[in-house]
Amino acid sequence: MTEHGGRRLWMAKNEIDDRRRRFLVAATTAAGGVATVVAAIPFVTSMLPSAKARAGGAPVAVDISKLDPGMLLTVEWRGKPIWILHRTEDMLGLLGKQDEKLRDPLSQKPQQPEYCRNATRSIRPEYLVAIGLCTHLGCIPTYRPGVAPADLGSDWQGGFFCPCHGSKFDLAGRVFKNVPAPLNLEIPPHRYPTDVELLIGEETRKA
Repeated sequence: MTEHGGRRLWMAKNEIDDRRRRFLVAATTAAGGVATVVAAIPFVTSMLPSAKARAGGAPVAVDISKLDPGMLLTVEWRGKPIWILHRTEDMLGLLGKQDEKLRDPLSQKPQQPEYCRNATRSIRPEYLVAIGLCTHLGCIPTYRPGVAPADLGSDWQGGFFCPCHGSKFDLAGRVFKNVPAPLNLEIPPHRYPTDVELLIGEETRKA
C-alpha cells in the first residue's frame, strides 16, 4: 500500500471512530435524561393527592392572597365546583336589603355549617365559600355582580343567576322567592388555617 493510500485509510478509520464516539455520547446522554425523568416521576406523584384521597373528598387548600375584592375563584372539591367570592364593602352593604324577597333569609334550612348560619353565611364576612350548583337541578349559575342589568331588572343587586331555569341567589347564596330552586346554595365545611389560606372540606375548629 502506498503512503497516500495508507494515510487515506487511517483518516477514514478515524472519521468512523469519531462518528461512533459521538453516537455513543449522544445515546448515553439521552438514556441519562430518560432515567432522570423516570426517577423523578415517583417523587412528583408522591406530592399529589392519591386518586383514592381525591375521591374520598380530601381537603383542598387554596391560596386566597391574590383574590382581589369582587373576584370569584372556582376550585374543585369532591367533584363539585366551589366558589370563593371576595366580597367588596359595597357588596356586604347590600346584604340584608332584600331579605323580604328571599325564601330563607335567616338560613334556617341546614344548607350551611352552624358556624356559617349568620347574615353573611361565612366565617369571614368578606369571603363567601359556596358550592356552585343550583339547588333546583344542579346546574351551574353564573356570577352576576352588576347592579340593575337590563336582563335581570332594576331591583337586581348582584348575585348568581341560573340561566337554565331562572333561579336567582343573592351575594350570600340565598335563594329568591318565586324561582324553581327550593334552597339556598350549600356552604361546604371549611376553615382558615392562616390569613391567606382557605382549607375546603375540613370543619373550622371551635375556640
